[in-house]
Amino acid sequence: MFEYSGALHIHSFFSDGSGDPKEIAGYADEVNLDYIILTDHNTLRALDEGYEGWYGDTLMLVGCEINDKHIQNHYLALGINETISTRLPAKEYVKLVKERGGIGFLAHPHEKRSSMEEHPPYPWTEWDTDDFTGIEIWNHMSEWMEGLTEQNKFQYFIHPLRSIDRPPSETLAKWDEIAQKRRIVGIGGVDAHAHKVNLIGFFEVEVFPYKVLFKSVRTHILTDKKIVKGDKKEDVENAKTLLYDSLRNGRCFVSNYYHGDAFGFRFFAEAEEGIFQMGDDVPLSDDVKLRVSVPGDGAQIKLLRNGEVIDELENVDALFFVKEPGAYRIEVFLEGKAWIYSNHIRVGL
Repeated sequence: MFEYSGALHIHSFFSDGSGDPKEIAGYADEVNLDYIILTDHNTLRALDEGYEGWYGDTLMLVGCEINDKHIQNHYLALGINETISTRLPAKEYVKLVKERGGIGFLAHPHEKRSSMEEHPPYPWTEWDTDDFTGIEIWNHMSEWMEGLTEQNKFQYFIHPLRSIDRPPSETLAKWDEIAQKRRIVGIGGVDAHAHKVNLIGFFEVEVFPYKVLFKSVRTHILTDKKIVKGDKKEDVENAKTLLYDSLRNGRCFVSNYYHGDAFGFRFFAEAEEGIFQMGDDVPLSDDVKLRVSVPGDGAQIKLLRNGEVIDELENVDALFFVKEPGAYRIEVFLEGKAWIYSNHIRVGL
């Protein structure tokens, strides 16, 4: 498998972000991201105006973040070429994205916050649909704002990476619940805007600078074929197809780069039928094994089945024997800090 580490859920000046798309891609290239995905609110202007492509060694792709007429139910839609009306109910635009060959992820589905009245939460409420590809299990901005108080706001503004702890337990529980019924892909997002905020009347700071957030929550994508960099439109389209197909199939994992570079993490299953990757369904038999490999050392590896921790150890590699059906995934912690979240491997479901 070929691994590509990047960031998604990013806003530019085409919606409510402050950055030029080329500038944003330049920051991503400076911190060695392989790809980024721009998702401005309800617009594909960056796609229409030709911003999609390579910037140094970073590939920038363009999707959009759709919401309904109440500005609720935010949906990260990737792989579509036309915008969708915000007057539609959420389950209708989710269905349309799928029908148009795109993929989509519920953005910050359990968002809660009360620290800033001008920035209310935007949770997902339309759960009566199965047409979405997956869930944004970890959103940097949502967690940051939920923990923001009058007492800690200066530290939070100055050190935006230290405040991120782990994905919301409610989101993980919902993810595990749905995974017992079907494949549902978990991704991580930075939700970058690079807003400029006046703190005390005369001192303006940039909150969530793009370059800073590109060192936090990342989504690592594994592909069967190597992405070939090229300036031709077909080269970009081929790279896009590889990345989006892997996201569609759950060949990805989420990490917090602030705690360490997770590049090289692997989680896969071995069985008589062969090797199965994250996102795959594996028939239950007597010889199903789950293998884990973690970069570095001193990591705590947890194996979860249907959302419950059933085994854990501290090592760089792990081998687990599967005896029961279920949706299995891995969580990795470094010194008690959440670091890596794999996607599920569904066994016997």
